[in-house]
Amino acid sequence: MLYLVGLGLGDAKDITVKGLEAVRRCRRVYLEAYTSVLTVGKEALEEFYGKELILADREMVEQEADSILKEADVCDVAFLVVGDPFGATTHSDLVLRAVKLGIPYEVIHNASIMNAVGCCGLQLYNFGETVSVVFWTDTWKPESFFDKIEKNRQNGMHTLCLLDIKVKEQSLENLMKGRKIYEPPRYMSVNQAAEQLLAIIQNRRLQGEEPEITENTICVGLARVGAPDQKIASGTLYQMSTVELGGPLHSLIVTGTMHPLELEMLKLFSVDSSSFENNAFQRTT
Repeated sequence: MLYLVGLGLGDAKDITVKGLEAVRRCRRVYLEAYTSVLTVGKEALEEFYGKELILADREMVEQEADSILKEADVCDVAFLVVGDPFGATTHSDLVLRAVKLGIPYEVIHNASIMNAVGCCGLQLYNFGETVSVVFWTDTWKPESFFDKIEKNRQNGMHTLCLLDIKVKEQSLENLMKGRKIYEPPRYMSVNQAAEQLLAIIQNRRLQGEEPEITENTICVGLARVGAPDQKIASGTLYQMSTVELGGPLHSLIVTGTMHPLELEMLKLFSVDSSSFENNAFQRTT
């Protein structure tokens, strides 16, 4: 059997009882280590689960998936995913490969950032398409995610922005020379995401457009959702570029049309209550 087990969002204890029982039954246990991170390291998980974990990086999952599935037809293998196995990043490919090889599988769900963002008070059914905000480079500055946020906002929907994670990435030079030298991990902050959005707004204005999203659009910054030191801050997009939320992982929400209840909840986390008085009532139902 192949078990795909969600680990939740906080620490080692966020695994479900069913998930923990499955892990303890398995001969091999892989920890997916590139789409998200917990607030604790591999060692803490190993101690709590009572199992040695094999780190599965992007290369292994995408190019050597058969090694994960090896012998899963005669013994139990677990694939652990931070959040939910089918949350922000789906692992459908692994399931399809297992089915092709005649290996039965079971999915054990858990909380994901996709539903845990409800902690800020915005109602989940008012969210539109989720977007990923990637790190810009000097030569690559995509703006396609901005168009999706605008479309959501035109429809009155909120947008959850998942912020870029760079783990075990190679520089262009090392990649071209075939050197397996990796850059230090980088996790995009709410500040960086807000700055990129502000830059796009300026670009659009230079092109003669007036974007649906402005410096004064109400947004929500979230950090380490599910951890004891979780932090939430609400305010304008401009305020999100300077708000201090601490270490990773961060997420950003750009609001659409807000219900008065949503607004009341967001005020609990406001950076500056005056930003709500000036802006938010323009977009309430």
